[in-house]
Amino acid sequence: MTGVQTLTVGADEGDQRLDRWFRRHFPHVSQGRIEKMCRKGEIRVDGARVKAASRVEAGQSVRIPPLPDDAPPPKAKTSVSESDAAMIQNSVIYRDDYIIALNKPAGLPTQGGSKQTRHVDGLAEALKFGLDEKPRLVHRLDKDTSGILLLARTRSIANALTAAFRDRDTRKIYWAAVAGTPSPRMGTIRYGLVKAPGHGAKGEGEKMLAVHPRDIDATEGAKRAITDYAVLSSLGTRAAWVALVPVTGRTHQLRVHMAEIGHPIVGDGKYGGSGQENLGDGWGAQLGGEISRKLHLHARSLTLTHPVTGKRLTLTAPLPEHMERTWKMLDWNLADVLADPFEDIE
Repeated sequence: MTGVQTLTVGADEGDQRLDRWFRRHFPHVSQGRIEKMCRKGEIRVDGARVKAASRVEAGQSVRIPPLPDDAPPPKAKTSVSESDAAMIQNSVIYRDDYIIALNKPAGLPTQGGSKQTRHVDGLAEALKFGLDEKPRLVHRLDKDTSGILLLARTRSIANALTAAFRDRDTRKIYWAAVAGTPSPRMGTIRYGLVKAPGHGAKGEGEKMLAVHPRDIDATEGAKRAITDYAVLSSLGTRAAWVALVPVTGRTHQLRVHMAEIGHPIVGDGKYGGSGQENLGDGWGAQLGGEISRKLHLHARSLTLTHPVTGKRLTLTAPLPEHMERTWKMLDWNLADVLADPFEDIE
């Protein structure tokens, strides 16, 4: 058993949760043990009681109570296979000394979860490119959504990018194929979102439900959500190519919003009806024929201020194979549309 220690939060360790900082220094101590020590006041920051979720800043002093000497052997790190390493490295569309941008493949989760052992966060071990630590995620994409995913190569850059996303200093434009053609052809969707519990033993099947703007304040757990959309091209009343800008960043926001206005994203079995074929004028997320049943939602571009150079940087991700086939089949030409169709109205 060790004695009481006092550690100082390093210059590159600030602005993170106390429990995460603690586990980096003492990986053998469980999350439950950390929370218990916080509840009992055994862990203190600058002499004050704290919660496990409290954030620590550079220069603060952390009191560490006596800890057991006998730590269990660390779990062996899961190595990344050669094929997975090649896949994730080939997904890189931008890289410098500070950030990495991927064109995330559809079907690959951003992070691990229930029954998810292969994900971007784990494969990031293959994205060190000479640095000691793997790059850090600073935002997420749904498993079935493809497109631009940004990673930071150091903790300080991750903090800066996380703040940029939080303060909306970034601009994300998604492309989607939707059932029917929205009218008007450009607009803003303001339905709130509330989480509905899943039906499985562990919450499987969890969904987000749309809430009319007038009912948001009166609905427990509801959060405001705003999406701008613009129709870029259409196939009569059968389907449309739309650009989507999530002004807010809620879970499944774009998918729920498009389904709520009667134009679900093609291939969206969760919100658009997995067995419904769309015959025009909206609803039913399957177009039938040779159109892929995969989700047709792609994070096309991301504009941000570079955290070191201060210059505005716009990154663009090519369409995934299944969406590229659909675009060719419907004769939608990438050269015919503006990179940012909302530019002239802002």
